[in-house]
Amino acid sequence: MPLTNSFVLGADPQGQPVAQALRLTNRHGLVAGATGTGKTVTLQRLAELFSDAGVAVFAADIKGDLCGLGAAGNPQGKVAERIASMPWLQHSPQAYPVTLWDVAGKSGHPLRTTLTEMGPLLLSNLLELSDSQQAALYAAFQVADREGLLLLDLKDLKALLNHLKDHPELLGEDRALFAGASAQALLRRLSSLEQQGADALFGEPALQLEDILHPDRDGRGRIHLLDASRLVHEAPKVYATFLLWLLAELFEQLPERGDAEKPVLALFFDEAHLLFTDTPKALQERLEQVVRLIRSKGVGVYFVTQSPSDLPDDVLAQLGLRIQHGLRAFTAKEQKSLRAVADGFRPNPELDTLSVLTELGIGEALVGTLEEKGTPAMVQRVAIAPPQSRIGPLNEAERAALLRGSPHAGRYDKAVDRESAYEMLMVRKAQTPAEVPEEKPTRAKKAESEGLGDMASELFGQAVKTAVRQAANQIGRQLVRGLMGSLLGSSKRR
Repeated sequence: MPLTNSFVLGADPQGQPVAQALRLTNRHGLVAGATGTGKTVTLQRLAELFSDAGVAVFAADIKGDLCGLGAAGNPQGKVAERIASMPWLQHSPQAYPVTLWDVAGKSGHPLRTTLTEMGPLLLSNLLELSDSQQAALYAAFQVADREGLLLLDLKDLKALLNHLKDHPELLGEDRALFAGASAQALLRRLSSLEQQGADALFGEPALQLEDILHPDRDGRGRIHLLDASRLVHEAPKVYATFLLWLLAELFEQLPERGDAEKPVLALFFDEAHLLFTDTPKALQERLEQVVRLIRSKGVGVYFVTQSPSDLPDDVLAQLGLRIQHGLRAFTAKEQKSLRAVADGFRPNPELDTLSVLTELGIGEALVGTLEEKGTPAMVQRVAIAPPQSRIGPLNEAERAALLRGSPHAGRYDKAVDRESAYEMLMVRKAQTPAEVPEEKPTRAKKAESEGLGDMASELFGQAVKTAVRQAANQIGRQLVRGLMGSLLGSSKRR
């Protein structure tokens, strides 16, 4: 394949370059392999290739060593030997334009979104709500929509839930969906989220997509790294939900580009299995649909995981570039999975794919690229080309220097707490006159109402159950108000 306007991934056993056309890199991809086989270095090489092509990159730094992209490499030992084995490789040690992000705001710029932008569907997934709890949350968001109550952070939503408990008349026709038990359960889930430190994810200033897409001054794509080393282990649901939100925002806001010469953004989702673990069916179906459609908006999505089986079949079927590092198979189940991985490539008569999978060394991979017409090429055994940046993490002083020199320095670092639902509801509460004591019913009135009361209670209970079931069924259909849906519209920042 000609190397002009191509991604050079590495060399085949004959020392010839293996590449894929840049214009096909929006067809998504997979980087898989067992721990210690070289996935992170491959991901680093891919990020550099995108940056050199002027394509922005957003990646999760799970182990903390991807940030080495911000410093020039110093090839030695086996790395230097591999570079020497590829005389056609234009390898020049250099640092790349890197922006560091961190939900906690400790090792990078604080990364935030708002509850309004995330919307009730993704928030339900984050809180792992039951159907009735989801229905209550949707009802609360609808009230916020009608009443002009902006939901920015968790205290806004907690204030709204408490307000609706005291003023159920605001719910109108949705009153039956907002049971007291569901509201209490929601408040408990929100408190649990705060204890995990996830409240830092919600607030302002919220991430602006244009800040991710803007190129560096030298024309290279800027590489944005989310420090997820603690997040993945301590709050994996928060990590997965944020990535789903980011994908949703890109899908909703970016214009159609068709078949362009190169993508505008490459997303790398490390620990990709977390995106699909315990995800409701409606949300997973929508996610699969977005992955299929978002490539026409110039976004390439690259899943990084240990085994392709971690991803749904409908997602695997959409992946163009496949880079499979070594796998181990000690049990019958693992051997069956190994055969499935081998069968996922277009066969090469000169290669026993199944045998090679267990023989691959560190930094070697089976690679399936796309041919010029977009059809899968035959699988090849490839020695991945080393990155030009440092293999290994930055030290604290280097990280601090990156943050000081960041084009976003000062923009996101200080939280802003403007007037929103919490403040507005506190004002309303202060202005509410003291309630008049309720007149106690007489014995006659009580006796008169008891018969009707039992019947009304039974009918109301049945109505609540029916309404909750209907609301739960509606949840999947309400996705039209946002992928993953904000009832206020994700593009609205008041």
